[in-house]
Amino acid sequence: MQGTNNERDHSMNTTTKPESTRERILAVAESIILNNGFSGTSIEDIITQAAITKGGFFYHFNGKRELARALVERYLEQDNRIFEDLFYQADQDSDDPLQQLLGFLDRFADMVENLAETHPGCLVAGFTYESQQLDEEIQELIKQGVLVWRKLFQIRLQRAATQYSLVTDLPITAVADMFTSCVEGGIILSRIFKNNESLVQQVRLYRAFLQLAFVSRSSAAG
Repeated sequence: MQGTNNERDHSMNTTTKPESTRERILAVAESIILNNGFSGTSIEDIITQAAITKGGFFYHFNGKRELARALVERYLEQDNRIFEDLFYQADQDSDDPLQQLLGFLDRFADMVENLAETHPGCLVAGFTYESQQLDEEIQELIKQGVLVWRKLFQIRLQRAATQYSLVTDLPITAVADMFTSCVEGGIILSRIFKNNESLVQQVRLYRAFLQLAFVSRSSAAG
């Protein structure tokens, strides 16, 4: 998923030099992998673009597998921070759980719309296409990360369902997964069309779906 470059690079301003070098390696590696794929990215590519020595790379990572694990952990942590921040803002505007969820989606769509460049892609989704290149530990890390996203939205949807009627027989986990599906599909379309409009539209379509799927109990009774 991911947000803005500022969100991703913020930690570099407060790290020590070794940590800054590690962060630079991760940022460069992520950028190359999103363009070339994991199997199409060599350590030499990363070393060259990060402007470090081979020893500098291996000081932080013993190889591509360890780098991949660190990239996934970093990516998921950044996404979770973005979600936490946007939900915090939405929660300040309303006590209504449905409005909080809709407010989050408004902010998420606005964030994407304000990106200076086309969304670079989702590292987690990219890695799933090359799962044969990754060990089971990394695959499990990705799975657990996606389950965290599901749980986050499931909890929010369940809160909304305490005050509204959900007019669908689908399990609430499927409605929660719809956010991930819309975002990941929107990212693919944005990369194809080289603009963020498709991603913004998919997020807003999910918002519109939720607005229609949840109705007041008085309306449902009528």
